[in-house]
Amino acid sequence: MRTLKFLLQKEFRQIFRDPGILRVIFILPVIQLLILPWAADYEIKNIKLAVADHDHSEYSRQLINKITASGYFILTDYTNSYNNAMQQVERDKADLILEIPASFERELIKEDEAKLFVAVNAINGVKAGLGSSYLRTIIQDYNGQVRTDWIQFPRFSPETHIEVVSSNWFNPLMNYKFFMVPGILVLLLTMVGSNLTAINIVKEKEIGTIEQINVTPVKKYHFILGKLIPFWVLGLLVFTIGFTIAWLVYGIVPAGSFLTIYFFAAVFLLAVLGLGLLISTYANNQQQAMLISFFIMMIFVLLGGLYTSIDSMPGWAKIITRLNPVSYFIEVIRMVVLKGSGIADIKYQLLTIFGFAVILNSWAVINYRKRS
Repeated sequence: MRTLKFLLQKEFRQIFRDPGILRVIFILPVIQLLILPWAADYEIKNIKLAVADHDHSEYSRQLINKITASGYFILTDYTNSYNNAMQQVERDKADLILEIPASFERELIKEDEAKLFVAVNAINGVKAGLGSSYLRTIIQDYNGQVRTDWIQFPRFSPETHIEVVSSNWFNPLMNYKFFMVPGILVLLLTMVGSNLTAINIVKEKEIGTIEQINVTPVKKYHFILGKLIPFWVLGLLVFTIGFTIAWLVYGIVPAGSFLTIYFFAAVFLLAVLGLGLLISTYANNQQQAMLISFFIMMIFVLLGGLYTSIDSMPGWAKIITRLNPVSYFIEVIRMVVLKGSGIADIKYQLLTIFGFAVILNSWAVINYRKRS
């Protein structure tokens, strides 16, 4: 135990003597947590709309006013020519074109139906899909509004009327920050845990201090624990700072227990720190360690369920997510923060992450070779 104590003292002194590491640990996560949730927005707004109105009737003006009043569209061009509207798309000044035929009002009144034409710039597939969906919904709502105005109901309507009332569970206001911020917290914790521990041992290889440790009677598991425990403590500290920012800036207070979140975070940190230590045992220099960590982090981010739903991924990608510890923690932290889940609800994820921690740290201990 005395050996481990001296190793821990050495690591903490080495960490706090390096201002670069302190900036990475404390300042960068704070900046990212203040910026990323505002940029990572699921809603598509400010869609640029060009309208080619050949009718210029009261009904066409009502439709255009309803579209622009939705808050999703910006009317960038109002013209009589479809070709002029298409030029706006080609100049990237419009995302959608709504063409209203000259007979729109007449057909709507006399024929009881009218056709509209919508052209979408599909270079950005997500924006095109959501934009056309928003526009179609608004047009359908306008159609229902017109029909209602035309119908003359008797005092007691003989028609069956079904009213659907929706209720949003767990996130009543559908605030996407309540969904995104916990997941971003997990990524920040993963970056701090895996990257810094991966670089730490490799840095000692480069400056030669690890050779001095190798000739001492320090056991391998003492050395690994001496590298793991300081970053485990600092990781929990960063997690605490992140939750404080989430509370002060975004008003996020977990519906579940903080103890549940921190217990899972402690086990999760053991897993990602073990991964960082494992990377460091294979890398010969800091550049190798950073490139390997970057490659793994890209997989963690894209296949972690933060930005895209795991359920919508193809089968082979779902298999990879089962080997991704980040996906388990993102799922758990959203369950606890939004639903108020307890230990019993996350036992499967907890046992899985504990298995990752045991395997990765054991692998790192076995793979670390002392050279005399």
